Amino acid sequence: MISVLLAAYCGEKYIAEQIASILPQLDVGDELLVSDDSPEGHHATRDAVQSFDDRRIRYMQGPKQGVIKNIEFLLGQARGDILVLCDQDDLWLPGKLERTRAALDITKPELLVHGAKLTDEALRETGEIQRATPGVLRNLAKNTYTGCCMAFTRALLPHLLPFPEGIPMHDQWISLRAERFGTVRVVDEAYLLHRRHDSTQTGRGSTLRQKIQWRWNMAKALL
Repeated sequence: MISVLLAAYCGEKYIAEQIASILPQLDVGDELLVSDDSPEGHHATRDAVQSFDDRRIRYMQGPKQGVIKNIEFLLGQARGDILVLCDQDDLWLPGKLERTRAALDITKPELLVHGAKLTDEALRETGEIQRATPGVLRNLAKNTYTGCCMAFTRALLPHLLPFPEGIPMHDQWISLRAERFGTVRVVDEAYLLHRRHDSTQTGRGSTLRQKIQWRWNMAKALL
């Protein structure tokens, strides 16, 4: 069983298009979990999600403590043997879940990361996402893993939860823990269009001081 985990925040502009690209790839017993972290009184994202009449979709209110806590919340709600992270603004390409099922051994702590094509707001291709390059020290210094391209087995969960306080982003924590306690599989093929626009919630700039503090926090948590 696969659980697709979609952390949403005021995502009504693109989320319906993303969900429409996910549903054809789900099997009957799979699930799509949408945790909506939008402000109180904002119902547009909920309405967009609930416009799909599909029992595999589970909509819920998020913890409203930021994207990292929202992902952590989703991991606690998921029922699948394989957990697939998902961004609200992207568009999945055919074969993503088929490749994921074939690549991961659900009896072991494993992580799969694949490629993606970068696009602008109108889904015009602008390049390719950075290729993930395994290595704990390398990725502690500069993260090469992108959450929307990642899937992992439930067997990895005991090594992930709870998320430590003060980490910069969930994808770096998940990937480094997978390197330490499991197996990482890198697939070069692109299985989604990764949309970049002015209101994208991740990938924002940060100060040098923040970066140093984040790396220190991550190193302490890993040890």
